Amino acid sequence: MVRAFPALRNRRIGGPFPAAASAAGPESHSVVINTHPLIHFHGRWDASPGTWWAGSGFKLHVQGLTSLTLNLGPHTTAPSASVGVSVDYAPFFTVNVTEGSNAIPLSSNSRELKARGTTVVRVNVEGWQDNRINLETIVLNEGARLLPYKASKLAFQFIGDSLSAGQYLPQGVDQAWPFLVGEHFKAEHNVNAQPGATLKDIVSYGNQHGVSFQFFRTEDTGYYYTTDHNYTTPWNFLRDRPAPTHIVVHIGANDASQNVTADDFVETYATFLTRLRGPYPVQPFFIFTPWGWPNADGSVNYFYDGQYERLVTQRHLMGDRATFLVNTTGWVTWDDVFPDNMHPNVPGHQKIAGLFEQWLEDWGLKPEPRWPS
Repeated sequence: MVRAFPALRNRRIGGPFPAAASAAGPESHSVVINTHPLIHFHGRWDASPGTWWAGSGFKLHVQGLTSLTLNLGPHTTAPSASVGVSVDYAPFFTVNVTEGSNAIPLSSNSRELKARGTTVVRVNVEGWQDNRINLETIVLNEGARLLPYKASKLAFQFIGDSLSAGQYLPQGVDQAWPFLVGEHFKAEHNVNAQPGATLKDIVSYGNQHGVSFQFFRTEDTGYYYTTDHNYTTPWNFLRDRPAPTHIVVHIGANDASQNVTADDFVETYATFLTRLRGPYPVQPFFIFTPWGWPNADGSVNYFYDGQYERLVTQRHLMGDRATFLVNTTGWVTWDDVFPDNMHPNVPGHQKIAGLFEQWLEDWGLKPEPRWPS
């Protein structure tokens, strides 16, 4: 039996009411503050609470939901931040939100929503930059009740750069191959990917740190340019709910562009994987080889040839048999990328997702039959 937590008419739920969030309107409503235990946060949030990294957000499981408003605080990206919204696991659509009150469209038919009984709403920031939402309160319609969100048994952690972050895509990370893979398997998924960043902890294309450093911080590398939060804080991996079950890493393009030597890259990568074994002691690691930079003549420029194989072999010799090589050679061609930057386009990301989904199913991982909530 699932116990519902009733929302109170024109009353706060969960604690003090922030002064910045005012009444939602003349109709009766229920205000849920940002510390409510039934808000299921995912990704990286700071103490404000505010999002960092593309894909960070929250999930709500609500009984009797017909309206939803987000009251956002002053740390929200100005003039706006793009968030993806999915209602009952339908495809994500974009809503641009700002500091203040933001009505989130759910359905053009309130009777349809009521007929569903319970509704799951998923919200995440789409962009790798301009991606901060500072959640103060959530306003629900009168009579709506928060229910516990039951997470999937599967949970992916993706780590990478622009090729995983959804750079140049209309809906950002929500159209990127990691996000699509997570959706296919009906899994929870976090994507920590930073365009321009190397794995090695060096300055690269505006990033003050590499992913080998930044992954262990709450903030993405955009902190450096953020006037109200220009510092980093350690990430507490116990906040990842649920803990990731599968770790996927696709990185190295920017290291090659910054002339990091093969030996240095492999040493950095090996140290990074050893450190990842702290929060992820038994989870399988999936290490992507580069799919390279396709050219119009059909050729592909690869980098660090043989080095990813060398890395995985080293892990096996150390006794880490839960590290697996994903050979992506031939996965991406000229038709799959934007010709001006050679990053995967929308169909390209779909293609990559489909190939990796098949790879994982051949490996032995099967999609969950249904979403738990």
